[in-house]
Amino acid sequence: MSDTDREIQELLADYAGALRDGEIPVFLKSISRAESNKMASSQEFWETTEMARVLNSVGFAEKAVTPDVGLFISRVDAKIVSRMKKAGAPRAKRTAGPKIVFEKNKTEEML
Repeated sequence: MSDTDREIQELLADYAGALRDGEIPVFLKSISRAESNKMASSQEFWETTEMARVLNSVGFAEKAVTPDVGLFISRVDAKIVSRMKKAGAPRAKRTAGPKIVFEKNKTEEML
């Protein structure tokens, strides 16, 4: 991937290899400005990259690992239960604080 000014076919081959090896960031760093302009304007590149993604996902489908969300769900459930308990708990009553009585100023009495 160190070549500069690669043709679309070479870029496609490098992209497919990077996708297969999990090195897309390395591929993206290797692209020059001229190459990125070629890629952006080439419909063939976008169609072929989509095909490479599909083939890659089919080829590695049995090795793919889906995350286990059981721990996440149990934490969410625990948080819901905790909030429900807090909502049902008796609330402390606020007591009225000392009332502040303002005395009228002598100037207010004159007006």
